[in-house]
Amino acid sequence: MTPKQLKKQNILIKGTKDGLTFFLNDQCSFDSLITELQLKLSERPQSIESEDAFVRVKLVTGMRYLSTQQIELLSKTLSDYIQGVIETIDSDVITKAEAEDLRKNQDVNRLNKIIRSGQVVEMKGDLLLIGDVNPGGTVKATGNIFVMGKLLGIAHAGYEGNRDAVICASAMLPSQLRIADTFRRNPDSTTTEIPKMMECAFIDESGEIVVDRVQRLNGERPDLSTSF
Repeated sequence: MTPKQLKKQNILIKGTKDGLTFFLNDQCSFDSLITELQLKLSERPQSIESEDAFVRVKLVTGMRYLSTQQIELLSKTLSDYIQGVIETIDSDVITKAEAEDLRKNQDVNRLNKIIRSGQVVEMKGDLLLIGDVNPGGTVKATGNIFVMGKLLGIAHAGYEGNRDAVICASAMLPSQLRIADTFRRNPDSTTTEIPKMMECAFIDESGEIVVDRVQRLNGERPDLSTSF
């Protein structure tokens, strides 16, 4: 195949300070990509650098899903022609495992039990606990935590880095609150008086965890889902 025979470029190559970026057409066949890639690379001038030098490569695949075998073939082609090494693959397609993980992180998990001392409950997504978290007990969620009872132990919301997560409890008397990588200990661990209203904890503009009336969430987290 000659350049004149290529009616449409399926591969665009852009040089950057970090190496080469290959933009792959996501509508053509994979065989067409490999054929064109070999042609384009064979026309590139040979590097005069040492044999130990390699070219960093980034692949931008759009809506094309690349199997392990296809990535291996691309990697071998790049290595054979230009000593290219694939460092990153930028794709708009997610795998089934990634889609399942995303679904779990959007779920609301309902649990009706008491979390006793030494017990740790960890959930993907939001956690709605109907029960108490006793001293020494821990509840963790990648999303928000709602305790319809007494929170006396540890609650860690957004533990995968979600700083917009919140913690709510009917009786907020925790030994420790954590949201993402920020934590707050109970300033007065001897307090046993049950709060008269539901409270919430969130990270404010200063980057600190604050505890306030749950009604404040209307302004602080207007997008917070309330569909339980």
